[in-house]
Amino acid sequence: MTNDKPTVSLTQHRITVLLVDDQAMIGEALRRMLAPEQDIDFHYCQDPTKAIKVANRIHPTVILQDLVMPEIDGLTLVRYYRANSSTRDVPLIVLSSKEEALTKAEAFALGANDYLVKLPDRLEIIARIRYHSKGYINLLQRNEAQAQLEKANRLIRKTFGQYLSDDIVNSILETPEGSALGGEKRFVTIMMTDLRGFTAIGERLPAEDVVSIINIYLEAMTDIILKYRGTIDEFIGDAIFVIFGAPVLRDNDAKRAVACAIEMQLAMAEVNRRCRENGYPEVHQGIGINSGQLVVGNIGSKKRMKYGVVGRNVNLTARIESYTVGGQIFISENTLEECGQHLLRIDDQMEVMPKGVKKPITIYEVGGIKGEFNLFLPEKVEVELTALKRPIPILFTILEGKHAGDDAYKGTVVKMSGKVAEILADIAADKLTNLKISVSDDQGKEITADLYAKVTKKVSESPVIFRVNFTAVPPEAETFLKGVA
Repeated sequence: MTNDKPTVSLTQHRITVLLVDDQAMIGEALRRMLAPEQDIDFHYCQDPTKAIKVANRIHPTVILQDLVMPEIDGLTLVRYYRANSSTRDVPLIVLSSKEEALTKAEAFALGANDYLVKLPDRLEIIARIRYHSKGYINLLQRNEAQAQLEKANRLIRKTFGQYLSDDIVNSILETPEGSALGGEKRFVTIMMTDLRGFTAIGERLPAEDVVSIINIYLEAMTDIILKYRGTIDEFIGDAIFVIFGAPVLRDNDAKRAVACAIEMQLAMAEVNRRCRENGYPEVHQGIGINSGQLVVGNIGSKKRMKYGVVGRNVNLTARIESYTVGGQIFISENTLEECGQHLLRIDDQMEVMPKGVKKPITIYEVGGIKGEFNLFLPEKVEVELTALKRPIPILFTILEGKHAGDDAYKGTVVKMSGKVAEILADIAADKLTNLKISVSDDQGKEITADLYAKVTKKVSESPVIFRVNFTAVPPEAETFLKGVA
């Protein structure tokens, strides 16, 4: 059976004895006692005023010291050893010419570890030297191992902190089971974000510009997510998958997720300022939030694993996010209940039937959160659309819903303002349906076949008129639409 734990290489310290005694005969006697011992290095200092300097140079594992010496009192020297950082923890054996209970007690009170009457028996002094040195060497190795561990942990935090949240890094570093495979069922709140229409933008721009836009966006969003203690599970291109409630469960996970989403939407103004500054197109973010039971834990193999979540609520969150247009935050009913409806500003609600769900669910558009976070998006204002003097004929394909397929339907853009338009059509398109639109000029020349929109409102059933938000507008379509508005 193999041991997968990392090994730590520690310094092999030798037993090093420093004797401080003004009598040369004592020094010679101790030298002879210890000379046969191959694992012990012996050093002798006759001048007590130089004892600290010698100790700093040789790094003894035990100090033997006389109590009665000229120029400096033995007990005072004990104080010096304990005040000096290099000798503070070195075991100290006091040597005295006689047993004196009061002197012995004072020596121990000042920090001495042992007391012997000189000259001691050879076997006894060797045994005590080895005993005290072993304890000190163990202390040195523990300190060294701790220093190496802290160094490794700093490297791990610096390296993996760029990819994982602090909570996951802490879980790996601080608990033995933190890096083990396995999971548990837990009630968490998850958030998914996406840049609406970014795929179309990416197809038009050089790869380096696409990466730069994503980096501008992710840099801003990551700081906010970590501020609200979200665990970034994954970056999927321009999308972010975030967990609130794992690995650390807190009592306000859903509220923090909603507050985080609001601040992320508010931060898009700065993201787009930087995009414009670099000559890039503006981008717009949709966010979906859902709360529910999931399996959370380390998924994968021993060679490659990731901390993640598994369960149908992940798919449901992705479906909820897909209904958004840029600037919107949609939450599930579970998240609404976790937050408390009285704390949230609900700008809209709608019943939807996501793929894979057996019955319709209600989702809510959040515009703000009260209480400790007190964050709000600008109030929604009904856009006043202008009737076009020359309505624009279009062909559109329904990408989602019961009409999904490749069939193209005729329609006419009759009103418009910015990225909002009303379409008169032969067939109805359900609210939150995604459309792919082909636009042509008066001579029937195609301007673009890659204009994307989401239905946001049914205006009329007879005739069929619905309102859309354009989610991806190619430059040629933007120029054309501005010219006819």
